[in-house]
Amino acid sequence: MNENRNVKIRVRHLSKVFGNHPKKALELRDKGMKRPEILEKTGQTLGLSHIDFDVYEGELLVIMGLSGSGKSTLIRCLNRLIEPSEGEIVIDGENIPELGDKALLECRRRHFSMVFQNFALFPHRTVQQNAEFGLEIRGVDKAERTETARNALKQVGLDGWEDAYPNQLSGGMQQRVGLARALANDASVLLMDEAFSALDPLIRGDMQQELLELQNRMQKTTVFITHDLDEALTIGDRIVLLKDGEIVQIGTPEEILTRPADDYVRRFIEGVDRSRILTAESAMRKVRSTVRDTDGPRTALRKMHEHSIDSIYVTRRDRTLVGLLEAESAEALIKQGKESIGEALTQDFRSVGPDEPMQNLFAMFSEKSFPIAVVDEQKRLLGVVVKGAVLAQLAQAAEGGNH
Repeated sequence: MNENRNVKIRVRHLSKVFGNHPKKALELRDKGMKRPEILEKTGQTLGLSHIDFDVYEGELLVIMGLSGSGKSTLIRCLNRLIEPSEGEIVIDGENIPELGDKALLECRRRHFSMVFQNFALFPHRTVQQNAEFGLEIRGVDKAERTETARNALKQVGLDGWEDAYPNQLSGGMQQRVGLARALANDASVLLMDEAFSALDPLIRGDMQQELLELQNRMQKTTVFITHDLDEALTIGDRIVLLKDGEIVQIGTPEEILTRPADDYVRRFIEGVDRSRILTAESAMRKVRSTVRDTDGPRTALRKMHEHSIDSIYVTRRDRTLVGLLEAESAEALIKQGKESIGEALTQDFRSVGPDEPMQNLFAMFSEKSFPIAVVDEQKRLLGVVVKGAVLAQLAQAAEGGNH
């Protein structure tokens, strides 16, 4: 997924020790000691240790872990609200830990906007004034900041609420104002620290969907912190899973669910509704045979006979899917002396993208049970999903959730 994408932030060997003698703690860490022993011996807390990961341009990367895992420390190290003890954080070629005060301030303004759990709105300012706040501090003139903030409010669905005050808004709407303020600043990276944790479950679900839609439109590089696995699986392009200040696994939601790195991750994902996360891609198999739209009915029938199937997908030379041909239709064409299959193609089948959630697939099988075609954005045939594969995957998912 990421081979062709630019790295926006590169983090290497990042560590953070809380205490006055970080060097001593890091020396013990390098000798193989873990967080509890280091605390006992030195009184220093190893907040983060040897953190390595990349954030890609336009990616929504989730950093997750339980309380005390180091996730909030990590996000605050990125913009140096917390000083790292060692390591590199490189954004667009600048190594943040090496910047002087003035350069750091400039780097923060250019690159980082932050959305907090507690909304952090000014109660005496209107929604519009709250959204303008960052621009005001930067000295942007009134007309420009009014327009920029208004556009940002529109993006998050708060058109018409500009003159309201925070206490007139629901929690979800207040968080939208926080998001609009961050977007108005037009920083290249959005940092979201447990941004939806204070919201009740229904509003939280709505905000997750809104964030995904926003991400779809804007492709904003986003680092999102959460302790909630379902939230991470719902919104993350990739997930960095932390435990005791160290990375346990990095992967897509599907990789973490289907290939957990160790017992800790395995326990972590117990009880997750995998059918919601697993996708058509995980149940897809290669197409055993297809026919070209230029082939005749005899060729099509021979291929169906060879592979013991009673229908076959028809594609162009470039694998673009044009239709499905049933054996009965091919036989009828031969009887009529026809040499082209074009007029007998049916569109009475289902096609989905590779990211289609598994739980949606089962209902798609018609009585005829044609395999579901999995196609890319250009409608090229990638593979097929058969009913048995979906049943097997759903059964496995249920089993995985019940261990």
